[in-house]
Amino acid sequence: MTAAQISTPGQQGHSAELRSAARRLGSGVDRRRFLTVTGAAAALAFAVNLPAAGAASAAELDARKITEDPFTLGVASGDPLPGSVLLWTRLAPRPFEADGGLPAARVQVRWEVARDERFARIVRRGSVTAHPEFGHSVRVDVDGLGPDRTFYYRFRAGSWISPAGRTRTAPARGARNSSLTLAAVSCQAYHDGYFTAYKHLAAEDVDVVFHLGDYLYEYAVTATGGARNHTDRTLPAHYNRETVTLEDYRMRYGLYKSDPDLRAAHAAHPFVVTWDDHETENNYAGDTPENSVPPEEFLLRRAAAYRAYWENQPLRTPQRPTGPDMRLYRRLEFGRLAQFDILDTRQYRSNQAYGDGWKVPGPESEDPTRTMTGAAQERWLLDGWKNSRARWNVVPQQVTFAQRRDVPTDAFKLSMDSWDGYPASRQRLMDGAEAAGVDNLMVLTGDVHVGYGFDLKKDFDDPSSRTVGTEIVATSIASGKDGADKPANWTNQTRANPHMKFYNGRRGYALVTLGTEQARADFRTVSAVTTPGAPVGTAASFVTEAGNPGLTPA
Repeated sequence: MTAAQISTPGQQGHSAELRSAARRLGSGVDRRRFLTVTGAAAALAFAVNLPAAGAASAAELDARKITEDPFTLGVASGDPLPGSVLLWTRLAPRPFEADGGLPAARVQVRWEVARDERFARIVRRGSVTAHPEFGHSVRVDVDGLGPDRTFYYRFRAGSWISPAGRTRTAPARGARNSSLTLAAVSCQAYHDGYFTAYKHLAAEDVDVVFHLGDYLYEYAVTATGGARNHTDRTLPAHYNRETVTLEDYRMRYGLYKSDPDLRAAHAAHPFVVTWDDHETENNYAGDTPENSVPPEEFLLRRAAAYRAYWENQPLRTPQRPTGPDMRLYRRLEFGRLAQFDILDTRQYRSNQAYGDGWKVPGPESEDPTRTMTGAAQERWLLDGWKNSRARWNVVPQQVTFAQRRDVPTDAFKLSMDSWDGYPASRQRLMDGAEAAGVDNLMVLTGDVHVGYGFDLKKDFDDPSSRTVGTEIVATSIASGKDGADKPANWTNQTRANPHMKFYNGRRGYALVTLGTEQARADFRTVSAVTTPGAPVGTAASFVTEAGNPGLTPA
C-alpha cells in the first residue's frame, strides 16, 4: 500500500502535543539515534496517559454498576515460570467501541486461581485495578503456585464472572523432565478467514503455545469481515481503514479477540507471544516505515502499536513499552529439557536491502554490518547459549531462517525481508551456536503463510555440508485464505532447496513434542478457512534425533 492510499498518522488523531514533541525532538536527529534519546522516549511514552497516584488518579467506578458483560474478550495466560504465570483479561462490555463501553474510571477486578475447574480448591486469590489509561486491561503475575502443575483461573467484576481459563506452570529449574509438547502459530488475518485452526488447537494436549507474530493486521476490514462474508453482523465503519492511532489498534484487538475460537485457544493454553510486522505496519524495519512518512510520525504510530500490543497480550510488566521501545525478547526455561529464546526480529533490524522484496543477493544484502537482531539482542542470545544446560535450544522467532531460493537456477532470488537478506547476521548466530556446543538447535518460524520443514546447514550453498539444526515453519491461522497443499511455486522451491524437507500451503499450526531422545513435528492443517467448521488433519510428521539433527519422516 502506498503512502497516497492512507492518511498520515497526524490526520487520524494522534495527540497534537505528542506530535509536536516528537517533531521537535526528531528534528535534526539521526533516526536510529532518535530511538535512544531519553527526551524522545519520554515524550513518546504517553506520560499524560499513565495511571496517576493519589488524588490525581482517575475516579473509581463501582463494578456493581456495570450492566453488560465486561469479559467479552475472554481471558489468557502467558510466559509460564516454575512457580508463576501471568494472567490477563480486559474489560470491554462493548469491544467495538473506542472506550470498550466503560467510562474513564478505575475498576476493581477480583481474581482466583484453583487446582480444579470447579474452583473448589482455590490456592490464590486477590484483586487488581483495571486502569482506563491501559484500556481497562488487567494482568496479574501469580506466584507461589509450584512447578509443572495445571491450574484454573477466572476474574470477577461486580456480579460478572469471566470464562474460566486453564494454564500450566513450567517445570522446576534443573528438573529432568522427559517430555514437552508445544504448538507454534502465526499470521491470523481476520479478513482472510475464520480462525478454525484455533478451535482444534484448543482441544489439543499441549503445554504451551508460541505465537510467532502477525497477531493482527493493520489493513482495512470491510463491514462483512472480508472473506468471512458475515451475514449475521455488520462491522462498524471504523474498521474499514488502516490502523494508525492507539484507539485504532485497541479497537482492532477488540475485533480479533471477539473471535470465539481465538478466545478458546487462549483459555485452554498459556501463550508465549512475540510480534512481527503487521502488529504495527507491513515490513517496517526498526525505525524505518514502509511508507514515506516523517520519522516522528512513524515513531508515534509504533508507540501506539506497541502500547496496544502490551495491553492486549499476557505479558508481564517488564515488557511494558516506553514510547516506541519495548523489550520483547526474553528467555524461558522448561527444566533441563528445553530453553526457549524468544526473539524480536523487527524492532532492531537494519533496513531491508535493495528496497525489500525478492531480489538477487549482492554486496548490499551481504554487508557484514547488517543485523536482524541488533547488537544487544545478539549478544544476549549467544551468551544464553553458552550458559544453557538444556537438551533442546529452541528459538521462537518471526521470519524464515534457512536459505530459500525461488528457482533452481543460478538466477535465483532471495527474500530480503527474511534472514536471507541478512546472511552475515544469520552466520554469526550459527557460528555462536556451534561455539557454545549447541547440539540440538531448533528454530520456530511464522510469517510466510505456509508450513516448511528445513534442515539447517553449516553451508547452505553446499547441500552435502553438515546439518546443524532444524527449522519448523508454522503456517498461518488464516492469512492467505484457504491455500493449497502444493502452492504454485512448490516445484521450484523444493528443487531449489534440497534442505527443504516439507512444504505445504494450507492453514493450521505446528505441534512439536520434545523428548530426551528425539523431537517430533506434526504439521496440522485445515482444508478451508473462508467457510467455518473445517476438520483438522495432519499433513506430515517428522522426527529429528537428539545429537543427530535433520528431519526424517515419522
